[in-house]
Amino acid sequence: MESRIGVIGIILESNELFSEVNEIIHKYSHIVMGRMGLPYRQKSVAVISLIVDGELEEINALTGKLGNVKGVNVKTAISKV
Repeated sequence: MESRIGVIGIILESNELFSEVNEIIHKYSHIVMGRMGLPYRQKSVAVISLIVDGELEEINALTGKLGNVKGVNVKTAISKV
């Protein structure tokens, strides 16, 4: 299977979700090339962006697990090559 590059945008609707989201991201750390997280205190949310490089199935598994967490919104853009 070929590797793809992607960007995953994550919005956490509560600070209490940090540990659960971090645990999921840690399990896929082998495909995470970069990460930036910003707490947006005025809106009581947090935003995380991930740059990933992995097989499509792995990227989809990561976004699926993150998306299954109540209060977490996830969007992904994946390269075609």
